[in-house]
Amino acid sequence: MAASLQLPILTLAVREQHYSCHGCGNCCRDFTVQLRDEDVAKLEAQGWEQKLGQPVTVKFRGQTYLRQRADGACIFLMENGLCRVHAEHGFAEKPIACQLFPFHLTPSSKHGLTMGINFACQSVLENKGADLRTHNNDLGRMGGLLAELHAPSAPPRLDDSLRASMREVESLTRHIDDWLRLTDLSLSIRLDGLAWIIGSLTRAKLQNVREEKFNDLLDVLFAALPDELEHYPIEAAAPRQRRMLRQAVFARTEDPKLNRIAAQGQIRLRLSQLMRSRRFKAGKGIAPKIGVDWPENLRLETIEHIAPASDPQSSGEIDDLMTRYLRASILGGRGWGAGYYSWPMISGLQALVLNIAVIGWLSRLHAAGAQRQALDIVDVRAALGRVDRSAGRAKWLGGTVEKLRLRYLNMDDGLRRVIAAYPLNAG
Repeated sequence: MAASLQLPILTLAVREQHYSCHGCGNCCRDFTVQLRDEDVAKLEAQGWEQKLGQPVTVKFRGQTYLRQRADGACIFLMENGLCRVHAEHGFAEKPIACQLFPFHLTPSSKHGLTMGINFACQSVLENKGADLRTHNNDLGRMGGLLAELHAPSAPPRLDDSLRASMREVESLTRHIDDWLRLTDLSLSIRLDGLAWIIGSLTRAKLQNVREEKFNDLLDVLFAALPDELEHYPIEAAAPRQRRMLRQAVFARTEDPKLNRIAAQGQIRLRLSQLMRSRRFKAGKGIAPKIGVDWPENLRLETIEHIAPASDPQSSGEIDDLMTRYLRASILGGRGWGAGYYSWPMISGLQALVLNIAVIGWLSRLHAAGAQRQALDIVDVRAALGRVDRSAGRAKWLGGTVEKLRLRYLNMDDGLRRVIAAYPLNAG
């Protein structure tokens, strides 16, 4: 087993975000956990197959995973919502992916690792727990076990053809974070402004504006907000843009389980996926089950009648949640590069903007299940949790189909239009 060393952690610079595990067990009920060789060796040494009378791992396409029960829950999940490995052997003896969640680590250009955090965790969504700095020692220990994080990290690409300099990375990160923190502006304006900025950068000839000129370009673009949005009004989302959005929802919520694949077989699974994909594309019929504790037997058409949140409390909570999520994605290394399929910065930001529109659509499906006429914070939490659990984990979201979808939605203000079609709160 690899020796551990302690690596310094650069704490996520979103001081408003807190986290402590509250033992809800949701991460053990609905995640497929891939194991490293060191994890498998630990589990074998702990003698679980003899204790439980069955294998605790399963192989699929050359990788080893924790075995799941028929309902998708981890084989080690106890009735009290806690982990049996943790209970009998301690936190540090669990598989490294289980120890690390909901945190995410990426190599920093400075010496150390950048802390990111995943909003698929209920405690993160509800912002419950301790200051994030209190987790640095544990994260440093875990980072020391992950050899792939020890190599020096080059800056991400700026676009498909240009490697960003660290100055350019820091400039774009700072400008976006400063914009997102302007909470005296409505959430809708900040989201629309973010989409407009990304669209402007997508069209720019960035090879002609490097280093200081790139910073100057960002100064000009962000200084034009929010007034410039009034000069570039958008039309309602076109039917094809809405179809593309629904297909993006399907791509972010499709979650084939290993036990389901084994029971159905590849051909039947592909056919059922095709049927669900067509249903989302049409926007009609019964919505497929999204995940644990999600409403079922809802018609996809119902979401078009759900209004954005309008009461001050829920609207304010949604603003706070989405601001934390977007800032954490940008500052925590989960928006591009090693934290997002090795994508360039501009492409990763396009995907992040599309995620906002998906959350707007998906939160309405959740609200419809509760027979609400307008969004509530619980709907947005549920939608964000489903979207962020797949970010960086679902391989198909880093593939050609997703890139083509983003390329299409970047035309004709598509991203701005689909965000505006499903706003999260009024204002």
